[in-house]
Amino acid sequence: MGKHSRPGPPNQPSRAVPSVGDGDRFAAYDKRRRAPVDVWRRHRPLHSGGSHLRPGEPRVLEEWNGFSYEPVGTARNLAQAQQWVNERDEGGA
Repeated sequence: MGKHSRPGPPNQPSRAVPSVGDGDRFAAYDKRRRAPVDVWRRHRPLHSGGSHLRPGEPRVLEEWNGFSYEPVGTARNLAQAQQWVNERDEGGA
């Protein structure tokens, strides 16, 4: 088996990317407009580094605008950033 081959039978499509609908004319367009891995909100450390490192440092809050992630604010620490990310999931949007 090659170094970069994915696990699973070769005759099945990858499960990493949602399939494009056959009946929808705009399915390919909608697929390109979807956030990567359907993550609509994310946070990153203000001064780079891993998100789990230095949990007390400020975070940049970013939202998917249909084309790319754009900064929408900051959070004081990792706990506040995670709370902000989870607000959208609980709101049912």
